[in-house]
Amino acid sequence: MALNGSCLCGGVRFEVVEPFLRTTFCHCTFCKQISGSYGTVSGRAETSAIRVLEGQELLRSYTPDGGSSKTFCSVCGSNLFGGGWPDSETASVRLASFGLDYDRKPEAHTFMRSVAAWEVVADDGLPRYDVRP
Repeated sequence: MALNGSCLCGGVRFEVVEPFLRTTFCHCTFCKQISGSYGTVSGRAETSAIRVLEGQELLRSYTPDGGSSKTFCSVCGSNLFGGGWPDSETASVRLASFGLDYDRKPEAHTFMRSVAAWEVVADDGLPRYDVRP
């Protein structure tokens, strides 16, 4: 069963047709900056399982020095994909793009080495890694 996601303005619609390999909270410096907050919450999927249905022309990607490609809607700025999408074997899909329709909870916190002094990381019992496992 496919998961259907979209950006905030609805101009980009996509589906993920295979289950996520894992879901994580990412606290890396790049995710903090692109989210304007503590980081991102993403599902990792085979890139071939991510299909853009509408709005391909609205997508823009940025690759920071030392990081992987991050992809956004050029109209509303929604951060949709990371981890090198579409050129990598696997990529990250931001769980917020599914709205309330997605109910699988993240399995770990990654890049804990980048947690800022102002962050409060929930005591949720999840494994914590300094890098991506």
